Amino acid sequence: MSHGTRLLLIGPPGAGKGTQAERLGAHFGIPAISTGDIFRENVKNETELGRKAKSYMDAGENVPDSLTNDLVQDRLKQDDCAEGFLLDGYPRTAAQVDALEGMLAAQSTKLDAAVELVADVEVVVNRLRQRAIDQGRSDDSEDVVRHRLSVYAEQTAPLIEVFQQRGLLVTVDGIGPIDEITDRIVARLTAAGVN
Repeated sequence: MSHGTRLLLIGPPGAGKGTQAERLGAHFGIPAISTGDIFRENVKNETELGRKAKSYMDAGENVPDSLTNDLVQDRLKQDDCAEGFLLDGYPRTAAQVDALEGMLAAQSTKLDAAVELVADVEVVVNRLRQRAIDQGRSDDSEDVVRHRLSVYAEQTAPLIEVFQQRGLLVTVDGIGPIDEITDRIVARLTAAGVN
């Protein structure tokens, strides 16, 4: 498992990671793996993990590393990830970065790039308020969104520096028409030697 494209998307809630993950997965021919979608599916199906995850999600907290790491590790071992993957929503903490590197090292591979989507806070809050209305999501109320943004700033934003130090960071403006954002990401990845 030494070739293929292995990416992750990082950015605040509402920056458009889910939309871009699907588009980039299709572009590179790799599965887009969203930990948030996996958690929501488990919540909907009322699995044991879903019940545990729901209490954290409804409060705007991140699901604990141990649950998240196990879920991601199992997912990356599936056959469709043999030629690469795109992670959306993982890693969110320094401990998760270390866990991911360990998973990939065990498979004799490594991450190709970390794409950071940047977006203005008020734009993000408005996007997520609209998503709550459109999708009926309990984790998108304005208070919960603002709390999630502060949790992101505290716990996840420092990872940007880690990826930058490792030469993996590709920063892209996440505001604008969806097609333009996708084109920006692909252009930046190509310039970074990822194709």
